[in-house]
Formats: sequence, C-alpha cells, structure tokens
Amino acid sequence: MTKFEDLGLRPEILTAITELGYESPMPIQEQVIPFLLEQEGDLVALAQTGTGKTAAFGLPLLTKIDTAQQHIQALILSPTRELCIQIANDLKHYATHMTNAKIVPVYGGENIVTQYKQLDIQPQILVATPGRLIDLNKRGKVHLGNVRYLVLDEADEMLDMGFKDDLETILQSVPDERRTLLFSATMPNEIARIAQQYMTDATEIAVGTRNAGAENVDHIYYMVQAKQRYLALKRIVDMNPDIYAIVFCRTRQETKEVADKLMTDGYNADALHGDLSQAQRDNVMNKFRIRHLQILVATDVAARGLDVSDLTHVINYNLPDDVEVYTHRSGRTGRAGKRGVSISIVHQREQRKIRTIEHIIKKKFERARIPLGIDICKRQLFHLIERMEQVQVNDEQIDQFLPHVFKKLDYLSKEDVIRRFVSLEFNRFLDYYRDAEDLNLPEKSNNEIGTKSKTRAPKKRGQRVRMLINLGFRHNATPRTILSAINDITNDRTISIGDIEIAQRGTYFDVYADQANQVLEAFEARGGKLTVELVGKRDKQDNVPFRPDKQRTGGKYPDKFDNPKAAQRYENRRRKQQDDRPVNPDKPWRRRR
Repeated sequence: MTKFEDLGLRPEILTAITELGYESPMPIQEQVIPFLLEQEGDLVALAQTGTGKTAAFGLPLLTKIDTAQQHIQALILSPTRELCIQIANDLKHYATHMTNAKIVPVYGGENIVTQYKQLDIQPQILVATPGRLIDLNKRGKVHLGNVRYLVLDEADEMLDMGFKDDLETILQSVPDERRTLLFSATMPNEIARIAQQYMTDATEIAVGTRNAGAENVDHIYYMVQAKQRYLALKRIVDMNPDIYAIVFCRTRQETKEVADKLMTDGYNADALHGDLSQAQRDNVMNKFRIRHLQILVATDVAARGLDVSDLTHVINYNLPDDVEVYTHRSGRTGRAGKRGVSISIVHQREQRKIRTIEHIIKKKFERARIPLGIDICKRQLFHLIERMEQVQVNDEQIDQFLPHVFKKLDYLSKEDVIRRFVSLEFNRFLDYYRDAEDLNLPEKSNNEIGTKSKTRAPKKRGQRVRMLINLGFRHNATPRTILSAINDITNDRTISIGDIEIAQRGTYFDVYADQANQVLEAFEARGGKLTVELVGKRDKQDNVPFRPDKQRTGGKYPDKFDNPKAAQRYENRRRKQQDDRPVNPDKPWRRRR
C-alpha cells in the first residue's frame, strides 16, 4: 500500500498530515501528487467531490512553492465563497509547520478593505472566487504576473454558475508558461473546450468513469403520487432518526415551502436559497455545519460549492432535469470513504428518468417501499432504547437527586417504569401514525416501465360540473397540454375530462361531480402558479358551454373561433373552396372576395 512518505512531500507537510490523521493517500491523491511533483505539463483530473481533491493539488503546491518569495506563485479558483474558505483552511492546516508560508482567500460578500490589508504582502498561494479576483486585479491589489500554477477547482460548477467569461478573462491574465490544473466531477463540452483552448497537451487522470456516480453512495427511489411527496419525505426522515441531510428542491418557492412545513411539524430544518442575504446564508450554513440543523432544504444554485462532511443522506425532492446535476447532488454524501445514501422521491412519469440516470452514472437504483406507520414507530422505539443503553451516566451529578426519584417511583414495578418511559417519549409517533395510509404505488414490471397504461377507466354517468384552469391561448395552451397538466397534477387517469373550451386567459372543462373535489385538492396540494376553480354545474342534456364571464356577441366567425389562428385556418379553407369553383363567364361575381 502506498504511503504519503513515498510520494516525495516536504517533511513539514508529512508531519502536519500525520497530526491530522492522514494514513494513506486516496486514489485521486495517489495518482495526482506524483504527477505534479515529478512531471511537467497540464492536468485534467476527473473525480467526484469528497474524494480528496484538495489534498491532491494542495500538498504538491505547498511542496513546490518558494516561501522566500513574496509574490503569488499558485492561484486556486473556486466557484463559491464557502469552498474558497474551505480550501484555504485545509491548505493552512497542511502548512502548519512551514515557515513563511502565506495562504490568503479572497471572495465576494467580504469587506474588501479587510482583503486589501491581507494583500499588502502578496501570499504565495491565493484562493479566490472569479468575480472578486477580477475586481482586485483591476484595482492593482493582486499581481498575477508570477503565477506558475493555476488550479480550477470544481470547474464544471463554475461554468454552471455563469463564470465562463470571468474564467476566460483570468486565463488570459496569467502567464502563458504557467501549469494549468483543472479538477472537475464531470466533463461537459465547455470544460473540454477550455482544456483544448487554454491547456497544452494536458494529461487526463480519471478516478472512476466519466460522469459516474460516487462509489460509496447507494441510490434509492420511492414511488409516490405527486401530491404526497411531502408526506413521503416526513416518513423517510422519521425512519432515519440520526439523519444529517440536504433536501434538494427545484425552485426557491418550493424550498421555502418544504422548509417551513418541516419546521412547523417540529423538525430541525432550515432553508438555503438565493433570496437570502450573505449574512443569513452564513448563519444557516454555520448552524448546519455544527449540526444544530439536521436537515438543510436547498436549491441546486444555493448549494453549489458547499463542503459539508459526514452527510448521511441526499434527498431529491424532485429529480433534476440534468443528469450532471444529479451527479453533483449525490456526490455530496459518501465522502472520504464513508457510506452515503441518495434518495429520490418520484412519481410514475419520472420512472423513465430514473432509467436514464442509471445508464449514465453506471449505478443501479433500488426501489424501496415507503415505510408504514408501524415500521416508523418500531424504528423510533428501538432508536430510543439504543440511546438509553449508550447514554453516559454521570453519577457525581445525579446521585444527589436519585433518593428522591427512587422514593417517588417506589410504588411502580420495573415493567411499569419502562412502559411509562416508552409512552412518555413515544406517544406522539403512535398518535400521528395510528391511521396512516400506505403511500406506496403498485409496482410495475420492468416491461411496463415508461409505457402508457392500457387499462381504461370504467365509463361513468351522472352530473358533470364545469371547472376553469388558468391556462389559455395566451399561454399557447392546446387540449393536449390541458389534459397533460391535469393528469400530471392529479396523477389519476381515471378522471374523465370533457368539453374542453380554450379561451384567452383560461380553459373551461367538465368533470363528473364526484371527481371535482379530487381535482381541486390535487391542485391545492401541489401549489404553484397553476390553479383550478369550480365555476358551475352542467346538465347532462345541455350542450351549450357554461361561460358566465363571457357573452356571445356574434361576429364574423362562430364563437369557437376566439383563437385567431383557428379563425385564420377557417378563412383560408373558405377562400380555397371559393377559388376552386369552376369559372362561369356569365356570373363573374362568383369569384369576388
């Protein structure tokens, strides 16, 4: 087995990493460190986050720099201030026993005057976010003319966050003879273009397969109705009492709603999204890092560059549209050789997306059943007993109270004490899950995945009601998009939709009266911009559309041609029929428009 002593690092660095508990290099370190120390040339290193990339480039850089020279010799770019601070702190720990080694982080959101003072004497290693670096360079506080090593850490995330132009500005500002080291979890086309344009004969080192998922992560998905995502999330959290997780949502609004619901229901959670100020963001992240929060609900943009150790779970409240985003999400757990779990809450229409992700990340997803109420109660009870068994008893502090406690409980048997203890801690779970429904959907065979159901809903008869959805011609709505929206949100194809009538700002449609509440509840539970309301009843013999907000005013075309495009098609057909009539010289007016 390779050891750090075999890699050619400085003795002071070896002392520091031994004190930090480093024993043997991780795979990416084992390949990158000798390359940077023994060879010349550029490098593209592909490895998942949490695999030891900071040490892979940081230890060789500290070995290579000349601490007697007071100018920037190594420049490290990172996408976010959190990662920038983390990298700088790690390098400072590695350089604890090196004399005159100076490492400075600069990033947006920090008082620029403070950073000015840190740069009065130029450091040997500068860690920076792109925007702040360009600002300081224009002000003349950062001098890049002596940079020998340029490191792009989490390069794919920097491109995702819109730093493409900034990166190219920086790449043109550093000397041409520098070594460029590019570290990334995935290899999108833009990364390949930068490598081709700004790097010379770059060597590629990949740990694992390109764009593959982390090796130490188990991928699990739960199948639910879309409106029951939140209930499923609560059960997942309750089934894992020691959970320490990030829950990823698609939008800022959804992030706020899910976090608010969790906090209202008594969970130790908070939200991280783009509407927070930098001070609020720092406060949330500090609480999460020291585990005052168990659950962080975040958008992908807000969570980029977060460096949090020991996450037990990543939960995808919604699957991302981009598989590379899923790779980044799942890579935040299972770090440093530890096991992690990536959970996805999906509905039936997303099952095909699961198969696509499996194919690209080369990992198999396991479909798990959402825990029943009795399963959760049992898990919580055993967790409580385990905590009681492992608790450290401090005799010196509690001995003075025990005689009174023993006297108070003397009339109870051991069995009664245990029963009351369990009930005291456990009644809320028993009460909440007493009549909890089974949220699991029936499983399909592999041949059925991604195919449309061939079963038809039984024919219904009876009273129909008129409903209005806020999608119309101005939103490019068609009968197909209306049906698709209702099916997606209700997740029930047995709902009978009829007499669809599209207007400018909304669409009227009929459903049977006993299905109307189901539609209303599904849209209300989903939230968001799409809304549905009940506007009246329809007699089953009445063929006239119910339109309380619009009078029939007559006009050139029938009422169904409110849509200008439909009216134009009607006019074109009428003219064509007129033009195709045989010409009668005795009746020239037949061709008149």
